Amino acid sequence: MNQGIHSSFLLAAEAPPSGPAHITQGFAQSPRLQVHWEELSCSVAEKCLGSSLWLRKRRAPNSVPRCREKLGLLSFEENLLPTPKITVNEYKENENIAYTSLRPIQITTRRKAAKVYLYPFSLSNPKLGLFKLSKSPVENKSSSEMVQKKTDQKKTCRRVLTSKMKALSSKAESCLLKPALDSHTESSELEHKSISDPVTPSVDMESSDEDSAPGPDDFSGLSPYERKRMKNIRENANFFASLQLAESAARLRGMIKKNQPPESKRKRPKKKENEVGCRRSMRLLKVDPLGVSLPASLTQPTLVEEETPMIPPGPLEMIPENQDDCSELFKASLKTWAEMSQTSNEKTKKGLSSIKSYKASLSGMVVSEATIRKVTKGAISSVAIHPSGVRTLVAAGSKSGQVGLWDLTQQSEDGAYAFCPHSQPVSCLSFSPTNPAHLLSLSYDGTVRCGDFSTAVFEEVYRNERNSLSSFDFLDDASTLLVGHWSGHLSLVDRRTPGTSYEKFINSSLEKIRTVHVHPLSRQYFITAGLRDVHVYDVRCLKSGKSQPLISLTEHSKSIASAYFSPVTGNRVVTTCADCKLRVFDSSSLSSQFPLVSTIRHNTITGRWLTRFQAVWDPKQEDCFTVGSMAHPRRVEVFHETGKNVHSFGGECLVSVCSLSVMHPTRYILAGGNCSGRLHVFMHQET
Repeated sequence: MNQGIHSSFLLAAEAPPSGPAHITQGFAQSPRLQVHWEELSCSVAEKCLGSSLWLRKRRAPNSVPRCREKLGLLSFEENLLPTPKITVNEYKENENIAYTSLRPIQITTRRKAAKVYLYPFSLSNPKLGLFKLSKSPVENKSSSEMVQKKTDQKKTCRRVLTSKMKALSSKAESCLLKPALDSHTESSELEHKSISDPVTPSVDMESSDEDSAPGPDDFSGLSPYERKRMKNIRENANFFASLQLAESAARLRGMIKKNQPPESKRKRPKKKENEVGCRRSMRLLKVDPLGVSLPASLTQPTLVEEETPMIPPGPLEMIPENQDDCSELFKASLKTWAEMSQTSNEKTKKGLSSIKSYKASLSGMVVSEATIRKVTKGAISSVAIHPSGVRTLVAAGSKSGQVGLWDLTQQSEDGAYAFCPHSQPVSCLSFSPTNPAHLLSLSYDGTVRCGDFSTAVFEEVYRNERNSLSSFDFLDDASTLLVGHWSGHLSLVDRRTPGTSYEKFINSSLEKIRTVHVHPLSRQYFITAGLRDVHVYDVRCLKSGKSQPLISLTEHSKSIASAYFSPVTGNRVVTTCADCKLRVFDSSSLSSQFPLVSTIRHNTITGRWLTRFQAVWDPKQEDCFTVGSMAHPRRVEVFHETGKNVHSFGGECLVSVCSLSVMHPTRYILAGGNCSGRLHVFMHQET
């Protein structure tokens, strides 16, 4: 397709001595024509992929094959055949030399001899006259005849070049799309036209008889190189046709298709009418066990979340929840509890016993199945013991809001009673120090109630639904209460005032208050346990605004569970912290900072489901306190203020963690509660 145009440009570049000098001089005299000719020659030469000498002089010698390789038009046979190399005599322009002698250089490329003549011209001086060429064996004409032909050749060259430029510019791209046979015909026509022109270049080629001999398969209009190239293409095409690659590929495709398994869809087995099916739920089929279909209008029960309703304000009658009716035994128990409270009001003051005798007394306290009883439904969150010296009455508050009473003197199973005066956890329980027949309870629901055994009523003492309550203690007498809130506030409540409101509402310096405890001797001082600080306040200095503490204990690094004064003198303070340490402070001087007496390593991490440990003093031995333990086997430990372990309560019957414990004020009785609502009572065995 591109061979005809390629051959024409090849002939134009390989010109005889008579023509190119005039053509190039015409180019030099006409700059516009020279520019158009250079642009057209470069574009058409690159498209036709010719290897002309003129293009080789204008560009690098290897530029044309590179262009043809870029366009992907270099055939397989061209890669196999080496490109012919033609060397020419170099010409260097020298203004001092008037005459230039050009001699043909004959080389043999692929057994072909070619003679090439180049005629230089000066681009720097386009107005230069005729070149004075020396005589050569090829040219025998005189210089006068060359001068006469100069003018005619200029005109002819301009006319021919103008017509060629128009023809080639319109047919350049269309020639690239024609088939190979048409390109050979067109190239032969262009070659004949170029030969008939007066300024047509000529090349003397000498080839062997084998290449130049005419034959039926030769192309008459092509050069010997092109004829050799087309012969190679034809031979390679015949060779590839003899291989029968298309038939082999078709045969292989057929073999691959035959080897592929056919796509088969899974066939579902047909169900037989009399076949027994798989077993199915009769409930889902809505059929009863007898095979009778159930009515479709059955409504499924809706699940309702259990929500503890708020207890209505006002007094509540003491009616046990664990008994169907108010039996005569319970009424007799209430009467007995009221009578023993009058006799137990007298306090017996005894000095501290020695540690040796105290250990001996503690070692005789054991727990048995008879002294273990489930009192409440939920986990026990507070424990209290009646101060009576005759009967043993233990009270427990649970996280469900229940208050349980267990009289260990009664051997029957009806000795435990459960009441529900609150709707949320009961965090504090205490018998009145002046009238033990009154059991005061505080709950998270914002209420403080007093259970009176003589009237069998839970009276409402204080109510604050906005702020949840945490703990309370008695001030000067049992008629005045100091109530702590989880929000960090304090309330002064007088039981003698009608109503359920507070007398004074105080804002402390703590973010939260967990426990409140009043000094046993100096009743105007009290201690509070916050998140990470322990503060000591004076009731006389409290303000409705933010009150500043007298003393602050900042040795704790984590959350504090409790802080209590020693029960007799108040010279010691014990704190329980979540950093697994129990600390004892010297509080003998309330006007200065409390020094740290001892620090006891103790595991206080109870987790989510267990009530937090609280170290509580023994009223009989104020230098010792009790606390729950996570150690195995399960136990309740007693420590001295110096940090020494005095005794550990345990036994085969103790299989759970007693988070909270309390000691009887006058007798060697210890009561502990666990997270399942059971009370474990350690006491001396009666002989």
